[in-house]
Amino acid sequence: MAECVLITIELPSDLAQHADPARETVEAVAIAGYRSGSLTAYQARILLGFQTRWEFEAFLKERGIYDDSYTPADLDRDFEKAMRVARAKNAG
Repeated sequence: MAECVLITIELPSDLAQHADPARETVEAVAIAGYRSGSLTAYQARILLGFQTRWEFEAFLKERGIYDDSYTPADLDRDFEKAMRVARAKNAG
């Protein structure tokens, strides 16, 4: 099991009045870390206590956070690969 570190955060009173300020803070840290690249998806998922990748992806989707790392260039590359495979299959 990984070693854990205790972190204490002082919240302004208006934030402390939220239903679950500790969870909201952990979620904000995980999201910011994932978006910036300082946390991998796996690390963010573990920080949030999710067992599966699918739970983490659903969490992000519920909050309107989508993985935009798949670029148009990636699509072009994948399309070209698919076309080469289809041509090879038809030729053989």
